[in-house]
Amino acid sequence: MGDLHRAIKIAEEAGQRLLNLRTKAGELGLDGRALKDAGDRASQDYLDQVLRRFYPEDAILSEEALDDKSRLDNHRVWIIDPLDGTREYSEFRDDWAVHVALWKSGALVAGAVALPGKSMVLASGDDPIRGPALNGRPIRIAVSRTRPPDIVNHLANELDIDLVPMGSAGYKVCAVVRGEVDAYVHAGGQYEWDSAAPVAVAAGRGLHTSRIDGSALEYNRADPYLPDLLVCRPELKDTLLETIRTYG
Repeated sequence: MGDLHRAIKIAEEAGQRLLNLRTKAGELGLDGRALKDAGDRASQDYLDQVLRRFYPEDAILSEEALDDKSRLDNHRVWIIDPLDGTREYSEFRDDWAVHVALWKSGALVAGAVALPGKSMVLASGDDPIRGPALNGRPIRIAVSRTRPPDIVNHLANELDIDLVPMGSAGYKVCAVVRGEVDAYVHAGGQYEWDSAAPVAVAAGRGLHTSRIDGSALEYNRADPYLPDLLVCRPELKDTLLETIRTYG
């Protein structure tokens, strides 16, 4: 089985395990923080076990594990987020995700994002999906349900924009991939595992992906903090980057 197919398979299976756990939450006495923690552990344990079995020489960078810096000397690193959107997961919403990406010799080469609440997995090798042309309508931008960054408010003051609240970072990027929105702009702080798999999927589908200053996104760095992100339809890249630039 190739790397991408493996990523798809294990992201999907981790998502199914998370759904099963949530279905049993009542009888297990899990809610709120306890359900978040149980979901993180269950998905992390599964992904870690499978990746170490099939790729014993590869390194793993995960939100839910200690960062083994030996990954910096490895040419193959799996970057995973076992449960992206714990709040939404614990609230029995569907806008959460499982991220599995492979970085190889300086670049993301495979990515899969499971959206278990939507019964789908989006992958970097799939055909492009594009929403309807703008044709004068507002630009739809995905934003956090709870903490939209100030930069999005600046964009809304300068451009004709509709803000579309939704859950996890991976779900927002996938909303661009699926054509539900036109862009996702984030400047409030993230880590590599928050965006690696979604960015691999988006870039593989022909979307623009970059830092908000237009520079390239880099992964498997010594410090995995990656504070900002732009994912958008390619025809919006210049407009959004220029407007962001005026924001400073």
